[in-house]
Parts: sequence; C-alpha cells; structure tokens
Amino acid sequence: MNNSSILDREIPLCNLDDLEKRQAIELDINGRRLFAVRQEDQLYAYWNICPHLGIPLNWMPDRFLDLEGTLIQCSSHGALFQIDDGECIAGPCSGDRLMSVVLRREERMFYVAANQSMPAAPINLREQALADLEDN
Repeated sequence: MNNSSILDREIPLCNLDDLEKRQAIELDINGRRLFAVRQEDQLYAYWNICPHLGIPLNWMPDRFLDLEGTLIQCSSHGALFQIDDGECIAGPCSGDRLMSVVLRREERMFYVAANQSMPAAPINLREQALADLEDN
C-alpha cells in the first residue's frame, strides 16, 4: 500500500542563525521525519530514511553527522552521505542518494516548500502485527 502524499502547505523549518555550522535539525510532518544540516550559510534537507534499510539515520535526536562533522552517517550500518547532495559514498548503499527535501529561503529563514512529494508514512510494526492478529 503506497501512502505517499503531497505536502499541501509551506512549513517553517528554522532561521539559519538558530543553527551552528554543521549542526542538524529535525522536523516531523504528518509522521514523516526530515532533517536539515547547516553547511556554511546554506541548509541541505533530506527525508530521514536510509536508502539501504528504510530506517531513520540518526541514533539520537538531531544527531546525523559523523565524528568529524563532515558527512551524514547512518547509525545502523555506518553508511556515509555527502551533506550537499545526499550521495552515499561509503557503505552498503554506495551510489544511492538520500531523498532531498525542497526548501524555500527568505533571507535567513528556511521553509519546507509546499507542493512536494512526501515519502510513504513509516509502518508501525506493532500496530501492523496487532491488526494481523485481529484478522485471523
């Protein structure tokens, strides 16, 4: 079942001055999680989904970068992604890319742009297992 949808409105993300360089911020939109990383005076945003396992990348809230703070790192299997384009440069999904999120900038304020596709909502395995038990 595909439950992807279109984001119907613009959503404020953050002011650039709220983040230090190489710092990340998370946002939940209708059960879909995204994150943005500041690099110099720009934000790069992606849906928080590893292309290898389909799971969240971070191991703690707002923690997406490797120890050097230069690459996005998957907490599950260590895959490394470039901040500026989301390309996986090391790990089991090498060559794949993170799903980017379109942002709109107005001076130093960034917004999640409207009219873009959102990924399917994650499956809640517990709820699915309970529903399967009820069907039997």
